[in-house]
Amino acid sequence: MIQSLREFLRRFRRDEGGQIAVEFVIMVPLVFTIFMTAIELGIYSMRQMWLDRGLDIAVREVRLNTSSIPTHDALKQTICVNAGFIPDCQNSLKLEMVRIDPRVFAQLDPIADCIDLSLPISSQDAPNYQSGNEHDLMILRACVRFNPIFPTTGLGFQFAKDNGRDAVMTAMSAFVQEPGS
Repeated sequence: MIQSLREFLRRFRRDEGGQIAVEFVIMVPLVFTIFMTAIELGIYSMRQMWLDRGLDIAVREVRLNTSSIPTHDALKQTICVNAGFIPDCQNSLKLEMVRIDPRVFAQLDPIADCIDLSLPISSQDAPNYQSGNEHDLMILRACVRFNPIFPTTGLGFQFAKDNGRDAVMTAMSAFVQEPGS
């Protein structure tokens, strides 16, 4: 790879006919697309890791604090405090908490219920959030919408988008609602 790159640069330096410019015009956009995709993937991976971390810490607090059932806003606040790399976390994060019967398992909707940033806030006032009773199996799914760094190139172009600009990232965790003391 390095040897072929050196050879390419030697030919580019020696050739004065202009034919090597065609190779240059073809290769530069390809190299820049790969570079921008690598940056987008790195930032996406970091955001996903921070979202998973924030959700895990919030669920751990729910498991350890069995005396009270947390509200939607309290869980959201805990996740956002511990998920430091998610921009505008309070406005772009939406939680779904659903009670699941382990004997008759019903899968969650594969399309996460996310906040659509293009809609007015008043249409999103009723989140899909159920508080569990003692010994209930609960699944908590966090969904974040974000703007890709390079929305028209590489990986940023391939993200599923809701309104043409926002990409979706989700994280899930499950826990059992312990009995209160």
